[in-house]
Amino acid sequence: MRLAILALEGVFDTGLTVLMDTFSTANELAAAAGAERAPFEVSVIGLQPKIRTGLGLDLTTEPAGSLGKPDWVVVPALNAKQPQLLLAALGREDVREAVAQLRGWHTRGFRIAGACIGTFLLAEAGVLDGREATTTWSLAPLFRQRYPQVRLDDTRMIVALDGVVTAGAAMGHLDLALWLMRQQSPELAATVARFLLIDKRPSQARYMIPDFLAHADPLIEQFERWARAHLAHGFSLRNAADALCVTPRTLQRRTEAVLGKSPLAFFQDLRVERAQHLISIGLDLDRIAGEVGYADTATLRNLLRQRLGRGVRELRAEA
Repeated sequence: MRLAILALEGVFDTGLTVLMDTFSTANELAAAAGAERAPFEVSVIGLQPKIRTGLGLDLTTEPAGSLGKPDWVVVPALNAKQPQLLLAALGREDVREAVAQLRGWHTRGFRIAGACIGTFLLAEAGVLDGREATTTWSLAPLFRQRYPQVRLDDTRMIVALDGVVTAGAAMGHLDLALWLMRQQSPELAATVARFLLIDKRPSQARYMIPDFLAHADPLIEQFERWARAHLAHGFSLRNAADALCVTPRTLQRRTEAVLGKSPLAFFQDLRVERAQHLISIGLDLDRIAGEVGYADTATLRNLLRQRLGRGVRELRAEA
């Protein structure tokens, strides 16, 4: 499999090196098992002969303009983790040139993958229009506002369809590398995951911080404060809307536009977050259920299992 990693000025060091190290490890393990040739040929391409990474390391790249047709073009994240920094980066001349290059490659039938903030470049190029995709959960509100034509599911770690693959936040570069590796050799991918101690993470949902997402919009931030104050009382869309001086329809539409979910679903996120904290400090489950608005522990247990894929016993063991 021939892979071309598109590295731009200010590339996220971890994302780039995770991709390179994972495929290098796969080649080493394949050679140790007697393979006559390396299963992965990885090149780092760029728009300039040399770039500087986000942490200031110099990197020589191969010219993107002379690229043949690799099996995959892979776009790692830029080191721009805050919305204002990312918007500034997307306006850079080299990034706009890269977006045009991606658009052209996609038109020519290249298979393209992006991880974390790299997915924004795919969206800028129109590669994700009308498709399901994922991105880094922390910037999902910005992604939804900027690319409404993309069907975003930020709970998923990997979304793959018809030669386009997107992966979630930061260490989602690892998940993307393993996904690509599995297309070549599922057995080798499994071995690499064991050597590098990579756990399966099918979802980003358990890592999301609701309070961080709420700050993307003033109304949602107010709703978050109201919700936290009313966890023990249960959810009422009408009561929440009245408290915020908006109509229930306005609150519903704004929450779905910013967070990609209903007000009730966000309220449930806060319940889960609060319950996890109380479990971690050893509170009795009956008391925890009462504090998050449930009359019995069975409903809470079901919610935790549904959202986190783990029960109370596992959560206590992780604390």
